Amino acid sequence: MFFIFFFFKLTHLIISFLIDKIIPYRGFFAYPETLKTYNLPKFIYSFANFDGVYYLKIAKDGYQQFEQAFFPLYPLLIKILTFFTKNYLLSGLLISNLFFLLGLFLFKKYLKKINQYSPWVFVFLLLFPSSFFFLTVYTESLFFVFLVLFFYFFSQKKYFTASFFGFLSSITRVNGVLLMLPFLFLFCKDIKNKNINLSFLFYSLIVITGLLTYMIYLFKTTGDPLLFLNAQKVFGANRSTTIIFLPQVYFRYLKIFFTASFNFQYFVAVLEFFIFNLVFFVLVFDLLWVFKKKNQDLLALNLFSLANLILPTLTGTFSSITRYSLLSLSFFLFLSRIKSKSIKITLGVLFLTLHFVLFGFYLQGYFIG
Repeated sequence: MFFIFFFFKLTHLIISFLIDKIIPYRGFFAYPETLKTYNLPKFIYSFANFDGVYYLKIAKDGYQQFEQAFFPLYPLLIKILTFFTKNYLLSGLLISNLFFLLGLFLFKKYLKKINQYSPWVFVFLLLFPSSFFFLTVYTESLFFVFLVLFFYFFSQKKYFTASFFGFLSSITRVNGVLLMLPFLFLFCKDIKNKNINLSFLFYSLIVITGLLTYMIYLFKTTGDPLLFLNAQKVFGANRSTTIIFLPQVYFRYLKIFFTASFNFQYFVAVLEFFIFNLVFFVLVFDLLWVFKKKNQDLLALNLFSLANLILPTLTGTFSSITRYSLLSLSFFLFLSRIKSKSIKITLGVLFLTLHFVLFGFYLQGYFIG
């Protein structure tokens, strides 16, 4: 697994080093000039584009206006590590890369535990169009580790330990609260069997305590416990702070396809629409397969994966869905079970092509997720 990580990292460093010769730099995100202050070469600091800048600013200066959209655990860890590295950007990269390596080892261990291990799972995960975010100053790697640890201990019926990692997940990203769903499913299952077990509600409460802690902090510092949500519209992407259901999101995108100009944003919208539908329908088929197998561990993972995909669409857009879907891990398990090797290879080539294209544009400051 270490060799796979090393090759993955080296490949992306080489691309980052050469990308200036292929795609013109745009730098269309907030405070791009601050990345130069960390005294690292461009092919290194480009891994902190877009949201990475905000995580570094929060770690360094604390929350400023509207930055509360970004959850606190990741920048807090950056701040702590910087006591030793003396460089915020280096700290962010170390955390993301080390946690990604750890996540790969843990994910393999978890898959073997539930008898679902296949090398193809990791092929699809690493080739997926947005998997390069594991290497950037984003929360993907940290959340990945907490997510895998949650399901690993859940599969062992060590529910308190699982709920603790759920707590850490929900103070890392808002969709961490979705890890309460496996516990609620077990609670409802017990009620159906006329056996009320309130401990599952207790574990669910532990999971959401991470978010509740952050909300209390926001209320005390800003007076708005929902500022993490209300601040989203400041960062563009046409996000709504009221719930927009999926049919309306489809309508919005169909309108874009028929009325918008053909440009880079049009390409991104098409890609978002394609990725969402691919992952969504795969997860639906996976849910049907899991119900047929009556596998509690896979059902728990699927419930989270499906909810993880749907949650961001409630803001009225598929924006960044290429990145959000990366942690709907059931998707990769389902693809690994496809019998046809030719279909697997075709999907792998498609993912790899999109991966390199999106990574190149991300490095050069084009928003892709």
